[in-house]
Amino acid sequence: MSICQKIKAELNQYINPEKASFYPRFFKTGAGEYGEGDVFIGVTVPHQRKVARKYYQEISLKELGTLLKDPIHEYRMTALLILVEKYAQAREEEKHKELVDFYLKHLPFVNNWDLVDASADKILGSYLLHKDKKILYDLARSQELWKQRTAIIATFYFIKNNSFQDTLALAKIFLDHPHDLIHKAVGWMLREVGKRDFVTAVDFLTDHYQDMPRTMLRYAIEKFEPELRQRFLKGLI
Repeated sequence: MSICQKIKAELNQYINPEKASFYPRFFKTGAGEYGEGDVFIGVTVPHQRKVARKYYQEISLKELGTLLKDPIHEYRMTALLILVEKYAQAREEEKHKELVDFYLKHLPFVNNWDLVDASADKILGSYLLHKDKKILYDLARSQELWKQRTAIIATFYFIKNNSFQDTLALAKIFLDHPHDLIHKAVGWMLREVGKRDFVTAVDFLTDHYQDMPRTMLRYAIEKFEPELRQRFLKGLI
């Protein structure tokens, strides 16, 4: 039995039929929805993490690529959790680059919001903290939803290191984006900026809130004091 088969077999032991029924609706897999065609078997993320921690040292990148290309969502998520663990445990710059290159090569399979959110900041964001950020702007302008979400979520690592300029620059690019999954992601990142630098967040929002999708604004100001939140929502800033 190959390592991929072992991982799948172990994940299959945790299948929950109720989750298998719920997840396709939650992740919008119907015709015309953002997750159209995605397949779920009903394994929770804690169980996926358990399996990922067990096998991350044993599996090669070639085998991991096979797992990441699987049509079943939980197999792809487990592959990404393994990749995150490999990256976290790596100590050499050369190894980090190899893992980031692998991640970028396989971005077409990081194709739902939870897959992006579980990996983008921990791999790509971590790697780019002190490097040229051009790849993020290329992804942002790609016209591909999941690559665009990858760009903004990757900056969460920068935010946690008190670096905000790329989050704000990408937020400007996405002000007129049509999809609410980008609105939510940008609003979330702006909220995280505000937790660490309230003045920077308020200054940015003061300049741009009237041009923002309502969902983006609501996410961004969620933790503000009620009076300030209402002033933004009513356009009184």
